[in-house]
Amino acid sequence: MPSLRFGHGDEEWALIRYVGDPIGEVIPLRVPGVSIGRSSENDVSLPEAEVSRHHAQLTLSRIGDTGHMVQITDLGSTNGSFINGRRIEKPKVPIALQNGDVVRVGAHAFKLKRLDELERHYHEAMIAQTSLDTLTGVSNRSAVLNFLEKHADLARRYRRPLSLVLADLDHFKSVNDRFGHATGDDALKTFGALAINRLRTSDLVGRIGGEEFLIVLPETHCPEAVSVAEDLRKAIASEALTPKGGGEPFHLTCCFGVAQLQSRDINGGSLLARTDVALYRAKALGRNRVESDI
Repeated sequence: MPSLRFGHGDEEWALIRYVGDPIGEVIPLRVPGVSIGRSSENDVSLPEAEVSRHHAQLTLSRIGDTGHMVQITDLGSTNGSFINGRRIEKPKVPIALQNGDVVRVGAHAFKLKRLDELERHYHEAMIAQTSLDTLTGVSNRSAVLNFLEKHADLARRYRRPLSLVLADLDHFKSVNDRFGHATGDDALKTFGALAINRLRTSDLVGRIGGEEFLIVLPETHCPEAVSVAEDLRKAIASEALTPKGGGEPFHLTCCFGVAQLQSRDINGGSLLARTDVALYRAKALGRNRVESDI
């Protein structure tokens, strides 16, 4: 999410997630504002029943050349928005916030902070240690599976679409055997970067083991998820990878399995299992292809 810096050296305004997952997350504020709510359309999506679809809005505006103002507006939420433990009494009325104020929405709490460069790097490092795969920069196994379970519960409760894409790099062991593990690591990093650059802010990609990646697509039907997977399949297949230490560039392909949440899925794990079946079908049919479980 892009941020806007004001005339305070390297300072910037941000929300720090103090309660909820992922704890320690830094959410920079931007002009005109940051929306919070259950829907994946929001800048900050909180997939929980106690959070309204469009719950609250934070606005950041400039005053003069170097001044600033941060405000929060409850958008008429069912369970309310809270500032320092007190519920906002008048919905749709902006309320000014101060540095250090704590905003609570549902089970999540965020502290408003004016961060300098050192503080920002510290908070980003902390969240990276707990939720990111250190090699590829995508989410780690725990983070992406937690994300899946939260959105599966939300999708079941409100009968909203949710799709998964499971990706497995083809013949990855031969890459390590032929070019070395450093080249294999670069291939994994390349796939992670391609996936991140092709996803919406509401989506999440995580490495769940070895050369296998899981992509969670809230508010997405199966045909749209197939298109996402097909786009990524073409991207990785056309990417020229250079071996560490020199040598001729080579290309890597990938299999994809896709599935959409159905009424028979009792949880995210059930959906993941069906996605895995589709992935293995793609492998059995020759690899470098997308297969779906309709």
